[in-house]
Amino acid sequence: MNQTQLLRFITAGSVDDGKSTLIGRLLHDSKSIFEDQLSAISKTSAKRGMGAVDLSLLTDGLQAEREQGITIDVAYRYFATPKRKFIIGDTPGHEQYTRNMVTAASTANLAIILVDARRGVLQQTRRHTYLASLVGIPHIVLAVNKMDMVDYSETVFHSICQEYRAFAAQLGLHDVTCIPLSALNGDMLVERGDNLPWYHGKTLMELLETVEIAHDINEEDFRFPVQWVCRPQTDEHHDFRGFMGRIESGSVAVGDEIIVQPSGRRSTVKAIHTYDGNLQRAVAPQSVTLLLDDEIDISRGDMLVGAGRAPQVAKELDATLCWLSETPLDKQRKYLIKHTTRTSKCLFSQLDYRVDVNTLEQHPISTLHMNDIARVSLKVQQPLVFDDYLSDHGTGSFIIIDEASNNTVGAGMIAARQ
Repeated sequence: MNQTQLLRFITAGSVDDGKSTLIGRLLHDSKSIFEDQLSAISKTSAKRGMGAVDLSLLTDGLQAEREQGITIDVAYRYFATPKRKFIIGDTPGHEQYTRNMVTAASTANLAIILVDARRGVLQQTRRHTYLASLVGIPHIVLAVNKMDMVDYSETVFHSICQEYRAFAAQLGLHDVTCIPLSALNGDMLVERGDNLPWYHGKTLMELLETVEIAHDINEEDFRFPVQWVCRPQTDEHHDFRGFMGRIESGSVAVGDEIIVQPSGRRSTVKAIHTYDGNLQRAVAPQSVTLLLDDEIDISRGDMLVGAGRAPQVAKELDATLCWLSETPLDKQRKYLIKHTTRTSKCLFSQLDYRVDVNTLEQHPISTLHMNDIARVSLKVQQPLVFDDYLSDHGTGSFIIIDEASNNTVGAGMIAARQ
């Protein structure tokens, strides 16, 4: 395994399911916190009259969160083990913070959905699972927490897992792993503990260290949004014309035929430059400079694609949109859409329906309010080069920007038309 491989994961669950405690326990038991941090939270725990260290304080960093005892924003934490590096997003549980969870989940490889063993699968559990499926998180872990409160019952655990798997299957989620644990006592997080002898699967840390994420990126379809056209104004490089950017998916090699979209012009890759030198082949998500055999008019916002499966090129698109702004969507206004490296003006041509994230029911709408998730259609001033979000997150996602304030007001996932 690549020793520096990075896993991004989020935790989600209802209030008091123990998300912050779970993360604190992971950090503590994997020896990923400093002595001064441990000392600080030990003193805070003692002031509150607690007999043991409250590990949730490691993540509930905002003063408002500490006062209320809940998580209201996404708290990111970074740690590493000898096998892998990690970025954790501790997401808020309340429905009014749906936008926080969606933005955190959009870059995650894995989601840990916590449930309280005493309460089982709740409406919020279903909501968080739906949001995880919406943004295409490929790996789901159902962490059945507080097993110590149900006498570590194997029957309770399997009943919860059966119910959850049935719901996840309805959303098309099939890579689901169920783990019984006690974040408070540390059972089955980093160490196995002595209280769950009937569970023979991996601990949570073992799973995080070994889950296969190399194939989470689309390896088949080459997509290279052009970020910058490099033309050094020097005598030595007067004829140099390189196209800089990050490979969103697939791979490219010297000699490969590429197509420039949206123009449809074709050429061949002459060279691949990187900061460390030249390559014969590059893969996602590397950032490179490509040189082509032909002089073609290419600019920022264009996309170089492979000669295989073609992306869609259109000025109209359908998408699932999460509205992020406190100001409601105004259908009469023009907004900016930023998709890969292209920014263009757009209009909302149709608002189909809003999804109730608790029941998954669809409701007619005339506008969108903060945290709403809806199916919409847009018309764009310039053609976009895109794929269905589920096949390629990089070319299937976009953000909406308010021209007046320059604030990001929406985040969308494209549903490619057949």
